[in-house]
Amino acid sequence: VQLQASGGGLVQAGGSLRLSCAASGSIFSINAMGWYRQGAGKERELVAKITNGGMTVYADSVKGRFTVSRGNAAKTVYLQMNILQPEDTAVYYCYADLRRYPNSFGSTAYWGQGTQVTVSS
Repeated sequence: VQLQASGGGLVQAGGSLRLSCAASGSIFSINAMGWYRQGAGKERELVAKITNGGMTVYADSVKGRFTVSRGNAAKTVYLQMNILQPEDTAVYYCYADLRRYPNSFGSTAYWGQGTQVTVSS
């Protein structure tokens, strides 16, 4: 299983970016997909996630500014980031909680390689 993330970059405060992540490989079902981030000297934190049923969860710091969504192919996840602030600067990691086979016991989290988001003031 591979998760390929893209869309990071440098943006001024108040700007927008859209991150994309596509999962590939042997996947039976995906329970949830989403995004974490890790700023310099900080712990990795949940930014947003969306379940197979469409339920979303957001970190308080991004509510009202970020939107997580799934693609029609269901193996993709997006993060629309608006009104970006310098404190949003971090490496953003996509993840997928999935089952690889029908008889898999439970699910496993897989991670993408990370994409840098830098917001200048």
